[in-house]
Amino acid sequence: MNSLKKICTLVLLFSIGTISAQQIITDRPDQTEASSIVPLHSLQIEAGVLFQKSGKIQANTHPSILWRYGISKIFELRLLTEYETTRLNRSSQINNGVSDLQIGTKIQLFKKEDVNTEIAFLSHVIIPTAKSELTNDKLGTINKLSISHSISEKIGIGYNVGYDNFGNGNGNLTYSMALGFSLSEKWSFYVEPYGEFIEFDNHASSFDTGIAYLVQNNLQLDVSFGTGLNYKMNYLAAGFSWNIPKRKKQ
Repeated sequence: MNSLKKICTLVLLFSIGTISAQQIITDRPDQTEASSIVPLHSLQIEAGVLFQKSGKIQANTHPSILWRYGISKIFELRLLTEYETTRLNRSSQINNGVSDLQIGTKIQLFKKEDVNTEIAFLSHVIIPTAKSELTNDKLGTINKLSISHSISEKIGIGYNVGYDNFGNGNGNLTYSMALGFSLSEKWSFYVEPYGEFIEFDNHASSFDTGIAYLVQNNLQLDVSFGTGLNYKMNYLAAGFSWNIPKRKKQ
């Protein structure tokens, strides 16, 4: 935790005093996936570290990197890679390594300039590539329908409904709803309830909040915190998002 606090402090100190206009739209730091895709032929890197304690398990990702590439105006390719460390409380046994690979896509289903609603669909395939201590050892899938509305120039709302299956049982129904506020041209924050119905039955309810700072029009820094509402879980995360546009021909 001390390491992450230092990272958060450095992020905030580094971000003070820069000037730009916001253009980048990201899928982090909240749980709600954005209803927009990355611009055509641009590469967007969304990376961060997360320190989480859930019950008796400490699970950290350092880093988690989401690679997004726009291959058309309505279609992006996605690759998620994570280095994970897990440990049971009071146990000396630590498992670490690259977790199962996720490959997916996001498709823009609806977007119009004169309409304040956007809709997109996201799907990932989980490939069991990790070592035995970290893998689920079966193909899985993560799917979300993402919808957002602009309430005003400074307030927006986005929500997801989804279905996950990790190769066992009936799978999980998921939901999230993020309410975002623009504090200035540089600063924004969000509040978000989210959760899942595990095996369509056991409800795990959570809440998180976070703040983002726009360093440049294609670079954003973020810090977030989450907690379980009806179960024991806390996490602290920090990261950045960087959009690399296609180079213009000379």
